[in-house]
Amino acid sequence: MKLAVIIQNLPQLGLTTTTSLRSSPSLSPPLSHSTRRLKNGSSTTGATLTRRKKSKHERASPISAGTVIMAPAIELDRFILATFFASLFAFVLVYVLRRSGFARNSNRRKMNRGGLVVVAASQNDAVSRDLDTEDDCGVDVIIVGAGVAGAALAHTLGKEGRRVHVIERDLSEQDRIVGELLQPGGYLKLIELGLEDCVKEIDAQRILGYALFKDGKHTQLSYPLEAFDSDVAGRSFHNGRFVQRMREKAATLSNVRLEQGTVTSLLEENGTVKGVQYKTKEGNELSLYAPLTVVCDGCFSNLRRSLCKPKVDVPSMFVGLVLENCELPFANHGHVVLADPSPILLYPISSYEVRCLVDVPGQKLPPIANGEMAKYLKTQVAPQLPPEVREAFIAAVEKGNIRTMPNRSMPADPVPTPGALLLGDAFNMRHPLTGGGMTVALADIVVLRDLLRPIHTLKDKEALSKYIESFYTLRKPVASTINTLAGALYKVFLASSDEAKTEMREACFDYLSLGGVCSSGPVALLSGLNPRPLSLVLHFFAVAIYAVGRLMLPFPSIKSFWLGARVISSASGIIFPIIKAEGVRKMFFPRTIAAIYRTPPPSMIHQTE
Repeated sequence: MKLAVIIQNLPQLGLTTTTSLRSSPSLSPPLSHSTRRLKNGSSTTGATLTRRKKSKHERASPISAGTVIMAPAIELDRFILATFFASLFAFVLVYVLRRSGFARNSNRRKMNRGGLVVVAASQNDAVSRDLDTEDDCGVDVIIVGAGVAGAALAHTLGKEGRRVHVIERDLSEQDRIVGELLQPGGYLKLIELGLEDCVKEIDAQRILGYALFKDGKHTQLSYPLEAFDSDVAGRSFHNGRFVQRMREKAATLSNVRLEQGTVTSLLEENGTVKGVQYKTKEGNELSLYAPLTVVCDGCFSNLRRSLCKPKVDVPSMFVGLVLENCELPFANHGHVVLADPSPILLYPISSYEVRCLVDVPGQKLPPIANGEMAKYLKTQVAPQLPPEVREAFIAAVEKGNIRTMPNRSMPADPVPTPGALLLGDAFNMRHPLTGGGMTVALADIVVLRDLLRPIHTLKDKEALSKYIESFYTLRKPVASTINTLAGALYKVFLASSDEAKTEMREACFDYLSLGGVCSSGPVALLSGLNPRPLSLVLHFFAVAIYAVGRLMLPFPSIKSFWLGARVISSASGIIFPIIKAEGVRKMFFPRTIAAIYRTPPPSMIHQTE
């Protein structure tokens, strides 16, 4: 009887028993290998005696004298607590090892993905915000960079009611030698965004067309502006003044904040960008979270590698000078000199200053410090300039304020990432010969604004990412036309020892000199007034056919046929690789891409923030 009493009390001590019954129907079913918490606070682990829930009127049957106790089972149960603690220790050990391995992988991803930090749920206070509450930080959109694209986007989204936080490395006025010519198509986008007054009070100059110079000949090409208001034209200015005006206008909106700081990385968790980590002007390391982060930190972006597949090409360098008190041959026109080895650009940037950009192919320039650059400009470049500007050009060289800038080209090849988007030169670049960069950026902002307009909340990042994938297709007709034309024209305008390329260059100058649709069509493409990819291809090959036709006069010969075939081959070799890089389907057949028809999910439209 003593043994029976001890066994009856075992469950109260937290131990377990295994019994074999001969006559007791009220005991529980077979054993269950699980762990559960009892009401009185004790727990059972391992081979637990599972108890059937008793009904209100059911009474527990006492253990009869016929109950047989299996001693070996009781002997095994004495090791359960030891087994439990051993299992717990093993679990903790595995957890620690896996966590340290995860941390090492995080560090590798941070180094390899270029500015991308992976956030773990239990990281230290350097990234201290709880990811579950990050959407309550009071910011809808973070914009990295406040150049032309960033400042324009901040103002645009701010007007749409978004809470915008802009982080810019340097908010002081910059002095750049590019981004100074806004084409008429870009000015129309500026009007559409309500930013047209930003070209006022900065001594901006109206640009009405181009003048083209080659071997002592010249032709004037006017923008086809007849169908537009008299205010519509190109604008040229100091880039820094223009950007400062846009920053000031964006800052007037109460829901837009501009902060000087350097973004060091994007914060990412499970493939979704949560925000940015940045260093303030005072040197403090902070983290900022928002549903959408837009990276537009310029051509030297250090964040783009995690959001796109950058294939940056540097075909040439610009050498920049400012000519003072210089009268250009054609007032209110940009001037392009088809020089040897590559083009020279001149256009006014104020009422008394003319920007001169000398293109030098390749990435190696004559040194400035030892005077070789000045010698090159005086002896090689100055004689090829129009006589009206030579004296001012030489004076600018002697003054010594010579600046250089790499000309970069990079087709848009995004990696769609929830919570993040690329814009501006961080996303897409083309040769600056045609001055189309700002036009592309402003057109992209119009597309993005219209896409986001019906959305009340940006918090569903996965849905938002899929929805704005259509942005990459909707932007293509304008962006691809300007990008392709810039790359193709630069290659055509290069001097070459190849006879076929020389013929193409001559034919291009003469084709544009014909007037009518032969000049207005290409200029409408260049200006962004008629950004149609098919029209671009037709005009480009019209120049090639025009070159072949000239070779056939007065009588065709085997040599002229052979040279004509080489001209067509050369033209194809120039334009088709650019079109391929831009994307044939997106460029010419965007309506066949399903993403263009996506609509935002109802939850994003109807849910209020």
